[in-house]
Amino acid sequence: MIANLEWFRTFKAIYETGSLTAAAQALYISQPGVSLHLNSLEAHTGYKLFDRAARKMVPTERGKVMYNFILEPISKLEAAEQQFHKSSRTGRATISIGMCFETFQFTLEPHIATLPFNVIIKFGEYTEMQHDLDKGLLDLIITPQKGTQTNLTYQPFSKERIVLIGGARSQTAELESLLNQKKFGEAEVWLKQQVWYSTAADMDHLRRFWHLNFNRHPDFKPNYIVPNICSIVRCLSDREGFSIIPDFLCRDEMERGLVKLVWEGTNVIENTLYFGTRKKTIYTDEISRIQQIFEKNAVA
Repeated sequence: MIANLEWFRTFKAIYETGSLTAAAQALYISQPGVSLHLNSLEAHTGYKLFDRAARKMVPTERGKVMYNFILEPISKLEAAEQQFHKSSRTGRATISIGMCFETFQFTLEPHIATLPFNVIIKFGEYTEMQHDLDKGLLDLIITPQKGTQTNLTYQPFSKERIVLIGGARSQTAELESLLNQKKFGEAEVWLKQQVWYSTAADMDHLRRFWHLNFNRHPDFKPNYIVPNICSIVRCLSDREGFSIIPDFLCRDEMERGLVKLVWEGTNVIENTLYFGTRKKTIYTDEISRIQQIFEKNAVA
């Protein structure tokens, strides 16, 4: 294996900043990239170069020797790069953003090609996103849940309602009559006899809606399990069937008459959406650009 010069520059940045996150920020690369460089260099040399302590990377004796050995040549190379490069920084910043797939597809995806910086999108559970944000693996998260990490800050920007929707061809007159008469038990029976769509990854919307409005957990299985909520909306468009999803994810289809709002529930489920960021970041401008896109598409 041939050593990569970038491994040594990354090693120098970790040594001088004391953390993988700070080194990533100094080098304008992702924190996983920094970890990969360090692991590759340690594998190449055969020595452990840092002890991983809480929130700090402590150089080993071998690490100290290497730093003293490479400091002057790496510094000269960095000076040469600065001297002979264009005066303005030509490299593009890279920020990592965490959100659910549907939020990305509905809000950010149409704007990706217009952004003057690199973007890495990560999908996952909200608690995992909060952890990754706190550790520097993510720079921004879009979340309906606020974490307790003291290093993070949350800014509300929109709301979403979890509602019962149906395809445009769904016959709902009987259900509407039962709900108007407050015959919720009969309405529940009627709904369980219908065709339902859900996702494998997230049935929490269905469970919460059912518990709050019928005071029990749903005791039926959806007929169709599809990859994501956007798939649900496409499957229901101008067809029959029901699902429980955030209203903003089918706003356009409602306006076009392809799906319809059937019931918001007696107990309305409304979530506040937040921008989650670290209190200190070097990507203020890039994060602000992303936030503006979401605010323009925010639900009033």
